[in-house]
Amino acid sequence: MKSCTRHTRHQGGNAAGKFITVLLVLALLGLGGWLALKDMGGDDTPRDRTTANTPADDRDDAPATPPGDAPDPIEPVTGTPTLDQPAPYQPQGDIVDVDMSEYAGYAGLIVANGGLAPNPDSFFARNYGFQVRLTLSEEEGWSKLNNGRVAASVTTADVLAVLGRQFDVTVPAQIGFSRGADQVVVDSGITSINQLKGKILAASQFNESEFFIRYLASEAGVPVKVLRDLDARPAAGELGLVFYEDAFVACDAYEAELGTGRPRLNGCVGWSPRTDEVVAASGGSAKTLVSNRNLLIVADLLLVNKGFAQAKPEWVKGLVHGLLDGNRRVRDEPERNLAVIAKAFSWSEADTKEELAKVHLSNLPENLAFFSGQIDAAGSFQGIFQSSVLAYGNVIRNPADPARFVDTTALDALQKASEFAGQTIAIAPIKTGGNVSLEGDALLSKDIRFFFEPNSSNLDNSAQENVGYLETIKNFLQVSPGSIVLLRGHVDNARLAEFEKQGGQPLVRSMALKAMELSRQRAQAVRDALVKKYPNIGPERIELVGRGWEEPAGPDSDLNRRVEVQWFTLE
Repeated sequence: MKSCTRHTRHQGGNAAGKFITVLLVLALLGLGGWLALKDMGGDDTPRDRTTANTPADDRDDAPATPPGDAPDPIEPVTGTPTLDQPAPYQPQGDIVDVDMSEYAGYAGLIVANGGLAPNPDSFFARNYGFQVRLTLSEEEGWSKLNNGRVAASVTTADVLAVLGRQFDVTVPAQIGFSRGADQVVVDSGITSINQLKGKILAASQFNESEFFIRYLASEAGVPVKVLRDLDARPAAGELGLVFYEDAFVACDAYEAELGTGRPRLNGCVGWSPRTDEVVAASGGSAKTLVSNRNLLIVADLLLVNKGFAQAKPEWVKGLVHGLLDGNRRVRDEPERNLAVIAKAFSWSEADTKEELAKVHLSNLPENLAFFSGQIDAAGSFQGIFQSSVLAYGNVIRNPADPARFVDTTALDALQKASEFAGQTIAIAPIKTGGNVSLEGDALLSKDIRFFFEPNSSNLDNSAQENVGYLETIKNFLQVSPGSIVLLRGHVDNARLAEFEKQGGQPLVRSMALKAMELSRQRAQAVRDALVKKYPNIGPERIELVGRGWEEPAGPDSDLNRRVEVQWFTLE
């Protein structure tokens, strides 16, 4: 069972980090000794690294044993985690306990509090009469919050869908979005999510890293199969997930497998900087397939114990007010606040600045848009929650209503606060190079069978399915600022033999051109309907191409009458 807080993503110079470093050095020494003994034993077997890009299903030779102490998978949890029974948090005096983890996204709380310890000069004490004790914790925290051992904590929106009704908490505010910390690293020959069929990735269960890959696989139409160990295999059309203790360990496992020359893993889902280190150490065998730099579906939330929230609504307002004020100060004057953030996390100021670049701290109007569903450049609360329900499939057997968690009373009240008067929604693409190139590989592709009037490029307005299909495309563009979709129109080739019989190849060529134009007109009709229904989407973000009957999906004529949606994201 994983923590409701994030596992440490920053490998700084604190005591725990130094201890881990010592362990790593000892492990490397052990590995060197093992290799030396192996060489002395006369093993001249060549190490063939080309199998790093071979599907797990196709490796019929016996897998090599990973060198050294490669981490073992954990037994996956069946169903969803079970939490301790709900109980209200009882504050001791004027001290409120809030759990969080070592992650730059929580910098606003630290700035508002002036550090981690209770502070009589904090924003909370000066404006609301209570003090806050911020505790950095990487242990399981869902039961702790549910059972009233802390007043508040943090997690991501996708987790709420997994925990469901047993989680007796209130969500009064969004903290921010992760922008680049979550990454999928794969064998270098894999170019899209669709190509993960038949492959196996290392991940950690029930946190944003699992949701990240499940979301992408769901959008690409790739079913996920949870595997118990590396000896199991997914079906040819499935993506296999093997779980480890946490996302860093999952990356350790993939790196160890790459070192065998016959890896049983095709990648890992984890967090920077560990993912970057795996790629750098792979010698070109691994690459980053996608990060969430411009894919805003990992949303951090402030969670409050429901019993405490009902008993102390003014203190909840104070927590929200302090969070937003702290976020404002970090966004407006990051240099001025680096010292207090760095001290809290035992980071250098340079590292703190680097970590802050991987998060977007949300302001008041962004919060209101996030919960109302009116946000145009990122995932909304309900959108991410429902995406989590779909991505986890039958793991979540009886989904809760997302509205049961949200209480925007504090946010609504703060709309009158003067310090937030000039704020606007300001979520923009992060560009490390040029614009999106359609000459490269799409992150994923998805076939959608829009309904058209017979022998026409007019969308069938009576088909309610078309409304849902348009929303699917809109969601791609919404959650990924700067991304582009390419609509590839296709028609069926059921009458191809008839045309050849009637007029030979000249008629076939003539009808092929007409089919190409009809398929483009149908893609154009989809774009026109999309822009009309969602006027905030710029038409320049939707490209078209008609492919006629040149690329059939199979022998089924109905399936060949489709619009293929290719999603190109900005990295």
